[in-house]
Amino acid sequence: MITQLQGKLIEKNPTHVVVDCNGVGYFVNITLNTFAALPEADSIKIYTHLQIKEDSHTLYGFLTRAEREIFVLLLSVSGVGASTARMMLSSLTAAQVRGAIVNGDVASIQSVKGIGAKTAQRIILDLREKMMKVQNIEEVALTQSNTNKEEALAALEVLGFVRKQAEKVVDKIIKSDSEELSVEQIIKIALKSL
Repeated sequence: MITQLQGKLIEKNPTHVVVDCNGVGYFVNITLNTFAALPEADSIKIYTHLQIKEDSHTLYGFLTRAEREIFVLLLSVSGVGASTARMMLSSLTAAQVRGAIVNGDVASIQSVKGIGAKTAQRIILDLREKMMKVQNIEEVALTQSNTNKEEALAALEVLGFVRKQAEKVVDKIIKSDSEELSVEQIIKIALKSL
């Protein structure tokens, strides 16, 4: 099992990174919160979860162990796959996900695209006790980086949205906000609108 990678960051996108470890490049799917907190340095350490399926081996990466632990716990719930767990950890921080589950906040969990009332209730029921044991959740500080509309649209497409629909929402967000938004901010606002 690949549990962490430490190496040179050679590619950085809102939905994935490529980490070079001694000449081998690992494609790692990430959450928007991890993307926002990636250091500007070339060298990074990322905690990973390897999902093995019949037709693929997929790496998911997180900057904190707590975020990875929450991701793995979410995968243990019937009806919650890697895409849904990743969407949850992109829409809400690890601390917000933990808080919503521990406090039984169905509305917060249901605000994530793709999660209905029954799934939200199942997540709370299955994970409330386990989430209380998750320790050391650090709020990851958002960093300002050079972002744009195209990166946001590419990320939304990877998350399963139709480009034309996403483009309308993103354009509206950019026009309505007077200050320049980072790609993470655009995506987070768009996720609530789509």
